[in-house]
Amino acid sequence: MAPTVADYLLQRLREWGVERVFGYPGDGINGIIAALGRADDQPRFVQARHEEMAAFEATGYAKFSGKPGVCLATSGPGAIHLLNGLYDAKLDHVPVVAIVGQTARSAIGGSYQQEVDLLTLYKDVAGAYVQEAAVSAQLPNLLDRAMRIAMAEHAPTAIIIPSDLQEEEYEPPAHAFKNVPSSTPGYQPPVTRAPDAEIEKAAGILNEGSKVAILVGQGARSAAAEVMEVAELTGAGIAKALLGKDVLPDDLPYVTGAIGLLGTRPSYELMRDCDTLLIVGSNFPYSQFLPEFGDARGIQIDIDGRMIGMRYPTEVNLVGDAAETLRALIPLVKRKKKRSWRETIEENVARSWSVIERQAHVEADPVNPMLLFWELNPRLPADTIVTSDSGSAANWYARDLKFRAGMRGSLSGTLATMGCGVPYAIGAKFAHPDRPVIAFVGDGAMQMNGMNELITMKRYMSEWSDPRLIVAVLHNNDLNQVTWELRAMSGAPKFVESQALPEMSYAGFARSLGLEGLEVEKPDAIGPAWDRALAADVPVVIDVRCDPDIPPIPPHAEFEQMKDAAEAIIKGDPDSYGVVRKGLKTKAQEMFARKS
Repeated sequence: MAPTVADYLLQRLREWGVERVFGYPGDGINGIIAALGRADDQPRFVQARHEEMAAFEATGYAKFSGKPGVCLATSGPGAIHLLNGLYDAKLDHVPVVAIVGQTARSAIGGSYQQEVDLLTLYKDVAGAYVQEAAVSAQLPNLLDRAMRIAMAEHAPTAIIIPSDLQEEEYEPPAHAFKNVPSSTPGYQPPVTRAPDAEIEKAAGILNEGSKVAILVGQGARSAAAEVMEVAELTGAGIAKALLGKDVLPDDLPYVTGAIGLLGTRPSYELMRDCDTLLIVGSNFPYSQFLPEFGDARGIQIDIDGRMIGMRYPTEVNLVGDAAETLRALIPLVKRKKKRSWRETIEENVARSWSVIERQAHVEADPVNPMLLFWELNPRLPADTIVTSDSGSAANWYARDLKFRAGMRGSLSGTLATMGCGVPYAIGAKFAHPDRPVIAFVGDGAMQMNGMNELITMKRYMSEWSDPRLIVAVLHNNDLNQVTWELRAMSGAPKFVESQALPEMSYAGFARSLGLEGLEVEKPDAIGPAWDRALAADVPVVIDVRCDPDIPPIPPHAEFEQMKDAAEAIIKGDPDSYGVVRKGLKTKAQEMFARKS
């Protein structure tokens, strides 16, 4: 039998080194599914419970493997379902390739069943590259370009293959007019750095500054050693954007932690008081958490010239690889003799960790959610991968978890979509089956889609050499982040009809699938639950009864936010007593830490 277009597509994916395709079947991709059967499931088809989850899993796989994620969906509704996960990849600059089916070419334009104008639909989310195949000779060029552009642009791309074309005999492009060939699969990014003259300008600014602050994002991940060297020379403190949490370990005394709405007080003070700001590999969007315009001289390093100089009025913009550019910069930077700025930063960081510990032990009803994170810190295995869903879990992930060198973590940083935590963890597990993975998920996200993906865990857990995959559910029967946003940003009380969630036993559901489920209903059960979960030989759900009244408001909350929250309570918030009592107790820990 001559190979079909679908057979050749899979062959080309194998030549690209693709080992996993996350997807869900449908008749619009029957030709590809049949070809997977003929190819002995190579690359491996990972069946999610929903196409959106397949896209999230491909995104998580790409984030933690450093390779492009590939997802597969049928025409019409299947292709539509991929969109949220693909937008997550787009906004977080992650290489993902979507392969989607389409109705037969003979029916296109006839308002046929499940016919959707996918080129128009995908034009935004896969704007870096989206093309529909009309004849087999367009392959391998279409797939090769989708793969290379995804990696070069750090973006999702898509190819659309009509269902009838998938089953046609493959005919390669000819050495002829209006045929487009391709080359050997593979892509190596260029090694680039900014021009010497600009690097000299940046060094001059750093040398003139007396209070240097560094902000790192995920683009600094390959330059961690160089960032630390610059910090040592300049006496700088280092704040981390949310996607850069795993760039540097949190046990470095001059790392101030997260910045922004979910950030720490030391990061806020670092930006408030600095006179020089170096931004490395970050597109952190909230300029109000950066120095006041005119108070600090700014330098930015980013590999993408389209994203540079757009968040702060930087004087020098260095377009190039972060590590290469910093290596050229370091010999020109003079070591600062006065270290009082660094000493102040380290004092602030030490005090902040003391505050976080105190806040984690504030009495709650029944469990303080911060304690769940704090108790994990000393138990985290050295090579752990941590994912977090959006919502209040992201607050504690950002502020309370203490990453050490070698640990990885991520969440939906820019889209901030609910529902990514569990599929990210599954993608991470396929990327690194020999490493433990922990997902923090609110009960809203768990009900939205996380419970279904426990079924996916059950199906594939035998393929992971390290069986540890733990889902910690913050169970408070409340869409807690939005509840607090209503109070703090809108001055509105909690609206129970929109915020309350139905009761559900997440641990019980896990046990019904043959996984392990642990209930935690009191503070002293948290540590033993972590110990048991980290020793388990199957995936585990830790179902933690969290107090919804513990405020996720950052320690540097502005007066207007505090006033709005108070107004919401005065207006008749149903949880007013608990909110006031526990909010005051949590805030008071900052004063106690300053006195001790």
